[in-house]
Formats: sequence, structure tokens, C-alpha cells
Amino acid sequence: MWSEIAIGYGIFILEILTILLVIAGIVAVIMALKEKSAHSHGELKITDLSEQYEDNSKKLRDFHLTEDELKEQQKAEKKAEKAKVKALKAKRKKGEVIEEETKPILYVLNFKGDIQASETTALREEISAILQVADPAKDEVLLRLESPGGVVHGYGLAASQLARLKQKGIKLTVAVDKVAASGGYMMACVADRIISAPFAIIGSVGVVAQIPNIHRLLKKHDVDVDVMTAGEYKRTVTVLGENTEKGKQKFQQELEQTHELFKQFVTQHRPQLDVAKIATGEHWFGQQALDLHLVDEIATSDDIILQAMGEKSVLGVQYKQKKSLLQKIGKQTEESANNLLLNWLKGDERTFL
Repeated sequence: MWSEIAIGYGIFILEILTILLVIAGIVAVIMALKEKSAHSHGELKITDLSEQYEDNSKKLRDFHLTEDELKEQQKAEKKAEKAKVKALKAKRKKGEVIEEETKPILYVLNFKGDIQASETTALREEISAILQVADPAKDEVLLRLESPGGVVHGYGLAASQLARLKQKGIKLTVAVDKVAASGGYMMACVADRIISAPFAIIGSVGVVAQIPNIHRLLKKHDVDVDVMTAGEYKRTVTVLGENTEKGKQKFQQELEQTHELFKQFVTQHRPQLDVAKIATGEHWFGQQALDLHLVDEIATSDDIILQAMGEKSVLGVQYKQKKSLLQKIGKQTEESANNLLLNWLKGDERTFL
């Protein structure tokens, strides 16, 4: 009997050690890749979305033309283009202001948020570039945002990056086609205008933290865990140790404080909101969000781009970090490790929006 217990206990310990070693290995690989990527350079990719949309429209418009009709149309277009270039040259010689050269610009950015808000690094580079060239009097920024939220410090920084545009007087519109909840809404509320698709998920102004605790399981198998700290509240709740009522109360207090800061942030940027009504952690669909003043208009990002094309140049701006094959593989490993570590071992007590 005792030998069976000892064998069972040994197998249990080996399983725990194996899991910890695998996690430690994954974390080591991720940290090494991050260290390398921190020193690698990226590049800013600019896409003329106006031209892209016009090309697509032209293809659809010309689909039913015969070969002869298509040739005639192409000749007419080339002739018109030459006449346009000739007219522009004549204007330049006369010193006239050329309207085409002073056309306002709509800069289009994309942010697809994960738990860590890891695209904030690219967002920082994109916004820094725009701030150096944009004219606040006429240029604007459209952010196509998709995020269900994540860690507080990650989304707090992402929202701060967007605030840089407003500080320079550059109008910011955030378009939510699918979801901007919790930390995602923290980012969205910075905008001068929030656009939402009818069934996009909006809101979830709340805070959550989930910490699994296996202390009773370890105790059942006579495994002791010593949590050593200096400072009464250095560790309020843990994964392995015994959580006290005092520690839980302190942790809850920290959640309440974070929620209060979240509400203050939303109120600062959208004073028209009834914060007491929307800061319950609930989410709403686009049309409901409009009624609650969480958003300003029902539309999609494509609607905004098409509307702007008539009077603005529409440029897509994307910062891409150069990655080796090993780093690309590491990215996939990181995403898998994030799910494992954040869902099962939130021992660092990170709080999520």
C-alpha cells in the first residue's frame, strides 16, 4: 500500500516538474527571440488606398466591355492623362498653386489587439512618422481597431499613443468593424469620433483578474510551498501558496482602484457618457452603443474610406518589423505560450481590462 502511494506521489511530482520545465523552456525561447527582435529594424510600408479602391472599381466597371471597347477606353484614358500632365506643367510654369499637390491626406492605420496589446510597438512607429509630416489643419487619421482587451499596462500605453495625435491637433477617427471591448474601448474612447458597425461589440468597461490556485491539491499530496516576501502586500494572491482573506481583500481593492481609473479615463475623453450606466462590465452591439453614446455613428471603416476618397488622398500606413524565419516561428510559439501561461499560470497577478 505504502509503495503504491510512494509511486503515485513520485509520478505526480515528475508530472509537475515536466510541465514546469516545458514552460520554462518556452519562456526562455520567447525571451531570447524578443531580445533579438528588440535590436532589429523595421520599415514603414505606405499603400495608396485611393488607387487601390479605384483600380478595383475600374476592373468591375470594365468587366463587360468587349476587347475593342476596352482598347478605345484605354486610349481615351491615356489621352486624358497626357492632357492632365500637360496642364499641370503649364500651371507650374505660371507659378499657380496646384490643387492636386495640396490635397489633404487621410492616414489609415490598423490595430488588431491581442492580450498583451503587442501591436503597440508598431502603432508607436506609425504615429511618430505621421506626427512629423501631417498638417493638423487638413490631415486626419483613421484607426481600424479590433480588440477584445487585455493587460492594463499594454492597452494603457496603446491609448497614450493615440492621445499623441490629439495633443498635436490631428483629428482621429476610430472605426470598429468587429469588437472594441474593455482595453479596446479604452483605446477607442480617445478618438474625436467613434464609428461602429451595427453588430460590432462595444463597451465592457470593467476589470477582471483570474488566478487559479492549486494549494489544496498540493497539500493533499503533502507538498509544501513557501512564498517568501518582503512587504506586507508584495504578493496578495498566489497560484501555489495559501491565499488568505486579507490578501484577497487587498487584491479586490486593487481591482476596484483600476476600475475607477478606467472610468475616469473614459469620462475624460467622452464626458457625454453616463459612466455609472456603462461601467458595469457589460458590452453592447453597435446600435445599442450608439443610443448609449459609446459611439457616434453607425458605419464601417470602408464607408469612411470611400467618403474620404472624393476630397482626400487615402494612405495606408503600416510599420513592419523585419523578422528572421526563427523569429516568425517564435511568434507562433509565443502566442501558444501566452494562452498557456496567461490562462493557467497568472501568478504575476496581472489585471485585465
